[in-house]
Amino acid sequence: MNCRRGNPTMRASTVLLCGVVLIQLFAAQIHSQRPKSPWQTLSGDAPLVIARGGFSGLFPDSSIDAYTFAMRTSAAGVVLWCDVQLTKDGQGICFPDLTMSNGSNVESVYPKRQKIYPVNGIPTQGWFTIDFTLRDVKEISLNPGIWTRSDMFNGNVEISVVQKVATMLKPDGFWLNVQHDAFYAQQNLNMSSFLISTSRIVSIDYISSPEMNFFRKIAGHFGHAGPSFVFQFLEKEEIEPTTNQTYGSILRNLTFVKMFASGILVPKSYILPLDDNQYLLPPTSLAQDAHKAGLKVYVLGFANDVDIAYNYSFDPVSEYLSFIDNGDFSVDGVLSAFPITASASVDCFSHIGSNATKQVDFLVISKNGASADYPGCTNLAYEKAIKDGADVIDCSVQMSSDGKPFCSSSIDLEGTTTVAQTPLRDRSVTIPEISSVARIYTFSLTWSEIRNLTPEIISPYTDYPLRNPNEKNSGKLILLSEFLNLAKESTSLSSVMVSIENAMYLREKQGLDVIKAVLDTLAETGYRNGTTNTKVMIQSTNSSKFAEAVVIQKSSVFPDADGFVTGKTNVVERLQKSGLTVYVELFQNEFVSQPYDFFSDATVEINSYITGTGINGTITEFPFTAARYKRNRCLGKKETPPYMTPFKTGGLLKNISPTSLPPAEAPRLVITDADVFEPPLPPVIQKSPNSALGTSSTCAQEPSRQTQLALSMILYVFASLM
Repeated sequence: MNCRRGNPTMRASTVLLCGVVLIQLFAAQIHSQRPKSPWQTLSGDAPLVIARGGFSGLFPDSSIDAYTFAMRTSAAGVVLWCDVQLTKDGQGICFPDLTMSNGSNVESVYPKRQKIYPVNGIPTQGWFTIDFTLRDVKEISLNPGIWTRSDMFNGNVEISVVQKVATMLKPDGFWLNVQHDAFYAQQNLNMSSFLISTSRIVSIDYISSPEMNFFRKIAGHFGHAGPSFVFQFLEKEEIEPTTNQTYGSILRNLTFVKMFASGILVPKSYILPLDDNQYLLPPTSLAQDAHKAGLKVYVLGFANDVDIAYNYSFDPVSEYLSFIDNGDFSVDGVLSAFPITASASVDCFSHIGSNATKQVDFLVISKNGASADYPGCTNLAYEKAIKDGADVIDCSVQMSSDGKPFCSSSIDLEGTTTVAQTPLRDRSVTIPEISSVARIYTFSLTWSEIRNLTPEIISPYTDYPLRNPNEKNSGKLILLSEFLNLAKESTSLSSVMVSIENAMYLREKQGLDVIKAVLDTLAETGYRNGTTNTKVMIQSTNSSKFAEAVVIQKSSVFPDADGFVTGKTNVVERLQKSGLTVYVELFQNEFVSQPYDFFSDATVEINSYITGTGINGTITEFPFTAARYKRNRCLGKKETPPYMTPFKTGGLLKNISPTSLPPAEAPRLVITDADVFEPPLPPVIQKSPNSALGTSSTCAQEPSRQTQLALSMILYVFASLM
């Protein structure tokens, strides 16, 4: 384009056009020079971590302790969320609901103040905030509103005043949620006036509500530098009171929402829906559609101690990553009762591939394979463990009646298979040396009978959801030789672990030499002639004199009482100084398996054992979680962020009322060499064809007291075979 010719008017227009083109080209060049953000959020910035009521997964929701702890343990820029409620005298408090019975002791303080009000047209009974002045509220104490959360932090925990949270804590971000503006208006209380006056005193960064009319009231009252408005979607079938439309129908008109809001707040199911069995369905396009409309997307409902999709294997970090780092979209913020986990997910585990550099070195050892995803010791459990990044897969060797060694987590088949539902249930016998009740044992069946049994996932917690019910009976039990060949074909495994138990009983009473069977199988599969680089470790409670490593329980490192860690031992340090490698078991993802100190997060627990005590390996039923931790980007930083700092032993106990503290621990038993006796293995006594499998309890000989002590106190030991 020639910018110097033509009449003056044309020339001026042309110059202007050339200038615009040059500016656009310059802007495009600057944009191309900017580093491309890995985040697929609307702004390209990392997703926001929003602490719902502070760290409300641990402390009472919206308490000063909860807000303080959230700021101390979360990412920089964490936003504090406050559900604003109004008192009788028009003061604003932070409390999760209109009624106060769930989350406080209001019922015992004011037993006669219960009333009934219409809420969205539905008569609702309870202790409403509007019936109490701010002075009345100060007599009420907060407590957890969810039964799975500890009540140890109850006591004189005041309800927080909105202005106090902002002025006392000075958060980087402050989010006020107004859930029931229409209700307060019906009671002649003005929520919008409260917010406008409060904004002159403290900084409000976000305001959200599920009521459109509320945004009409406050529009234009905060100026250009005012808070961001976020429209909250309730469940799709619920009715929005202003438009009388369902939230599901409003969802189809995001351009309309953009007229009064800069973002939307939605339940998790709006983006990643679940089927009736709690498994993930294909994601919706809501995040992409909202971004196209210029709306940021915030997601609520994250908590480490609630049920999540089975696809996540009870791992909250995996759930967060599915919303913020899935390759297709990223939401702009997550609302969480456990902001420490949200912070780590964003900063430590996002955008790291399976080939990312390992930041810490320890062994991830499976427990019966990935036995929380598939039945333990099956082909599928082992294949999943290898895929998930385990360094070592394990086989607990059992013997069939015809002398075939195979993998099974227990000598008792009733706990690991559906054998009791088959005609083989009549093989049940009583073996006093093993159990006082009749069971069906591996040595009661031939391998041809065992291999056709249906395996079953073991779910260890009766009051907690079952593990992966869709795969409850998937896979098949495999021979030790099949296990070893599977491991040999893997390029990622460093070792296999072969566990041998009940060797004495099997030799003496069943005529089965499990040790010889294992050694013969190792030779047959090439593990003793150097044809494979995969090492072998033998695990047993016997032969401790030859141990190179020990396995200890988690509580031997961090003893706990009433769900809280009470201290830290020096067991790991002492064992390592003696030249022993230390492995710890058993790591599980279910939050009920962890003391409260680990915040219902398996990753926090692993971090505390690895970086906090220096153990050499974890034995886990969830190898994926432990293997991912190795690639934890935050461990490579010069300064470890607070959400990846090992917890302070006994730190939470300082926040508990002295009257609620767990009792002091009894002195631990001191064991000397003289207390430990290990008898030699008896010779193999061949069993006659007509002999009974079991004996009655009256004629069975009890194991000696000395032998029992040896088995219980030596714990597990390893010896390197190679």
